[in-house]
Amino acid sequence: QPQLVESGGGSVQAGGSLKLSCVVSGYTISTYSMGWFRQAPGKEREGVAAVDAGGASTYHADSVKGRFTISRDNAKNALYLQMNSLKPEDTAMYYCAAARWVRYPPRPSDFNYWGQGTRVTVSS
Repeated sequence: QPQLVESGGGSVQAGGSLKLSCVVSGYTISTYSMGWFRQAPGKEREGVAAVDAGGASTYHADSVKGRFTISRDNAKNALYLQMNSLKPEDTAMYYCAAARWVRYPPRPSDFNYWGQGTRVTVSS
């Protein structure tokens, strides 16, 4: 059974940075598209960023464009999300997910495997 484990969340002040990591075991991510989603209390899960299997095509939601960057290291079977200039509205649980194929914007229903999430809290 594939396992996705996120790390790197925490509490920061507005304007700060965090880097989320997602390490995958149980399968090789090189043939999967990968994505980061977030869910704030009382809100639907939304796609933050996604990257295709080869890493050539990426998507970033308008709300994070210019501040967040998704990247992957297939050799390490890992996915990353660099988050800069964090805002209080970025506060949410962040999830890593994998899909056989991805469309933009990414939809949770397209993703087959999910991590347990890592919490990000941004204070003003």
